[in-house]
Parts: sequence; C-alpha cells; structure tokens
Amino acid sequence: MRNSGYVSVGGMKKSFKTVDAYIAGQPEDLQRALAKIRATIRKAVPEAVELISYQMPSYKLHGRALMYFAGWAEHYAIYPGSATVVAELAADLKPYKLSKGTIRFERDCEVPIALVKRIAVSRAREVEAAQAAKMQAAKRKPR
Repeated sequence: MRNSGYVSVGGMKKSFKTVDAYIAGQPEDLQRALAKIRATIRKAVPEAVELISYQMPSYKLHGRALMYFAGWAEHYAIYPGSATVVAELAADLKPYKLSKGTIRFERDCEVPIALVKRIAVSRAREVEAAQAAKMQAAKRKPR
C-alpha cells in the first residue's frame, strides 16, 4: 500500500470507495477471510461506523478510529490501533506475526473469529473509556 490513496491489487492500482468494493477487489480466498473479519467486527461492535480510510476497511466509534483490516499478497492483517489491546491479548496473539500496530495472519490461516471479536470488543471498551473521560473533562470546564 502507498500513501497515494491507492492500493495495488494484482499489479493494478485501485482506489476503493466502500468496504464492499474493497473486499470484491481482492482474490477469492482473501474475500472470504475479509468478509469473516468484517462480519465479526460488525456483530461485536454494531454501533461502529464502517468506512474506507487509508484505502482499507475501517471502523470508527464516537468519531475515533476503532480498527482497520486489509488483505495483502501473502497475508491478511488487522490493525487494532492500540498497543494496550495488543498487550492485553499478548498470550492469544503469540501464534501470529506482530509488528507495530499490525497483527498478520498467513493467507491460508482460518480467521480466528473469537480473537477478532475480543480485539474489537476490547478496542471498543478503550474508545468508550476515552469518550467518557472526554465528556467528564468537558463537564468540569468552566464556561
């Protein structure tokens, strides 16, 4: 992926406007995995808003980034956007490749639905707590 707002799929640069278009633009095996991730996130955090951001499927909660996911040539990945969540689930994440902000799954790896759900729910709790703190701070501000 490049910062140009385009993703290279099969050697061709593509720009996606919807998550449906993003998933449809992937090879069939990745379509199945990405559709499972999408369904899991939507079920776990139904109030999250779905969009394309950085040319990846993304979710926001209270206007804040919740998480992202993407398909790549050799793997698919989840981007929870939180070192706290990754640390909290470290034992469950040991079988997967981790790098800063990225959880990679081999392309032929079955989607770990329970883990994706735990990541989404944990991340939603984190965003909710930040939102509650923001609201409390706003109440304390003198006008």
